[in-house]
Amino acid sequence: METKHDDSVLGRARVQDTPELEAYYKELEALGAGALWTVANDIEPWEPRTSSVPMLWKYEQLRELVLKSSELVTPEQAGRRVVYLVNDKRRDVSAAVGWLYTGIQVTRPGESTSAHRHRASALRFIMEGEGGYTVVDGNKIMLEVNDFVITPNSTWHEHGVEAGGKTCIWQDGLDIPLVNALEANDYAVFDGKQPLTSPVNHSPMTYSGVGLVPADKEWDKPYSPLFKYSWKQVYPALLEAAKVNEGSPYDGILMHYTNPLTGGHVMQTMGASIQLLRPSEHTMAHRHTGSFVYQCAKGHGYSIIAGKRLDWKERDIFCVPSWAYHEHVNLSETEDACLFSFNDLPVIISLGLYQEMAHPNERQ
Repeated sequence: METKHDDSVLGRARVQDTPELEAYYKELEALGAGALWTVANDIEPWEPRTSSVPMLWKYEQLRELVLKSSELVTPEQAGRRVVYLVNDKRRDVSAAVGWLYTGIQVTRPGESTSAHRHRASALRFIMEGEGGYTVVDGNKIMLEVNDFVITPNSTWHEHGVEAGGKTCIWQDGLDIPLVNALEANDYAVFDGKQPLTSPVNHSPMTYSGVGLVPADKEWDKPYSPLFKYSWKQVYPALLEAAKVNEGSPYDGILMHYTNPLTGGHVMQTMGASIQLLRPSEHTMAHRHTGSFVYQCAKGHGYSIIAGKRLDWKERDIFCVPSWAYHEHVNLSETEDACLFSFNDLPVIISLGLYQEMAHPNERQ
């Protein structure tokens, strides 16, 4: 059984209102002040408390509306043509969960966005299309389905699709709500197109060698020099790991996207992972601090999050709020399922705020 907390115990605020106290509170309020004991139990919860709720966004329901946006507005008009996904309890900050933002962006063949930069960090997970590309600080990178791409904070970046390509759709992930909450965000537009400073795909071709980093390159940035993590390399790595590892009882075969130079998170404020659930795998339930946004990259199944079952299939997006018990199930008896996710763990961990707990009954 979980611990039942009682605010009547010694050490918690237990002051009962009186007419004299209420008059005192009004005097304080008039001076821009207040008595801590009137809010202490609320602002100092017994355990982590989320403002978000579990949510599932079905791709088959959203896809036509995402495509319709490409008929209604141009990239030049919109800046970025995106349908954003918002949590029912986080609409005030346009967040999908916690302090994380996500949306679905569409770009047609021959289109491109204006180059821009912002203090918020950004990432992409490619959902469909051909011939898509991004340019990050002068590095042009070609994109394929299920590739994971980063555009770290304050880097100039733009996106597009080659004229001979096919309409591309990808998921965006940003920490805009967090950076705005810290009152530290900014935005700038590049004057014209970025000049390309390296050969196409220079970043992935230089830094994606397994266990290898170039000896003649210096990198002094606080984020990964590898801007694209290719699915054609990531998925085989999952399969190889699954052959010789039992995996996590809570997440199956879970692997983190990392900075190849440090082994740490890809960016300072957001991390990302990919996990494989074996056929019929049903993970144990646990909870932890940190907010997560998931996309099903392969297969179908469901997750139970805070007691709510969310059935997902390829391209569906769902969220796990901080400190919510969750477990995952692969419904296929013959095929594996893969879930991409991004999170705010770099912030949570660096601030010493990470906690984790198994469900007392193991299953919800």
